[in-house]
Amino acid sequence: MKTFEFSTELLPGLPEELGLECLSRLPYTAYRLASRVCHRWRELLQSLDFYYHRKRLGYTQKLACLLLVFNSGIQNGPKNPGVSVSSSYGIAVFDSVSQSWDRLAPVPRYLNGLPLFCQLASCEGKLVVMGGWDPVMYDPVTDVFIYDFVTQQWRQGKDMPSRRSFFAIGACGGRVFVAGGHDENKNASRTAWVYDLRTDEWAELGELSQERDECEGVVIGEEEFWVVSGYRTESQGQFDGSADVYGFKSEQWRRVEGVWEPGRCPRSCVGIGEDGKLLNWAEINPGVRVRACGGRLLVTGSEYGCGALGFYTVETKEGQNSKMENISVPKEFSEFVHAACYAEI
Repeated sequence: MKTFEFSTELLPGLPEELGLECLSRLPYTAYRLASRVCHRWRELLQSLDFYYHRKRLGYTQKLACLLLVFNSGIQNGPKNPGVSVSSSYGIAVFDSVSQSWDRLAPVPRYLNGLPLFCQLASCEGKLVVMGGWDPVMYDPVTDVFIYDFVTQQWRQGKDMPSRRSFFAIGACGGRVFVAGGHDENKNASRTAWVYDLRTDEWAELGELSQERDECEGVVIGEEEFWVVSGYRTESQGQFDGSADVYGFKSEQWRRVEGVWEPGRCPRSCVGIGEDGKLLNWAEINPGVRVRACGGRLLVTGSEYGCGALGFYTVETKEGQNSKMENISVPKEFSEFVHAACYAEI
């Protein structure tokens, strides 16, 4: 990566190092306003080098980004004028430190709601939304959108190479990995691709060992992308116990047997234990769904089948017992979570 030449006089009268230290401690919510101070600040705050500088110093903030259904109020219709309630997908953001909730602005192309069943990933301080179904026509889409927490704006990325839904997704080092899922004809897929956020380009990764619809993706140790379970076209709902693993260094796939309970859906249940290995949260409690990570896990679940949905944070410190804490959630953010990731900003 090109070294960023931090300018002197970032703050008049202060040495360069002290001025940089002050700006490094700014909360991300102040970035948009701070970027308007001068060109030097804007260039600094929006640079990748500044992002990694803050990350090395431990000044980044970790947010849970959740795909929820929001009720947008009364929608008049020919059958029930003034009665029906319109619902749409949107992104909620939760800061576990301040215990605050917020909702991101809608994507300009989908002002009335994001594509249904779209997937989320985050890398280098940005949120990436991919795929899903058109909220009006219910057709699979190839759209890619990137939200920049510094500018607080959306931009459209290069379309996915093919339409797919319910695919595995993971992110590492400025790249987003996708694999499996199914196409517009509900045929399970065994293809995999990687999207480079910096170049806005896609590259094929080679095929999985088998078709994997409704699989789950997870990145382990910034070394491997795991595509867990899933099922073939001819065996709908018969979830497999294996996984395909892509090594970032070897750039090769390998198949691993016996890593998942056959027949159990892996969606939102796959985690990483303290030993760095796969963890099935459903083995701890069938109602638990892990929604986002990053120092703390954000967990959703209910005490019984149709019980009220609860939100919890779990500390994930190595060598210590996990501590689960119930968190208060405003009503508008207390709906079922369809997808999630955490963003480090």
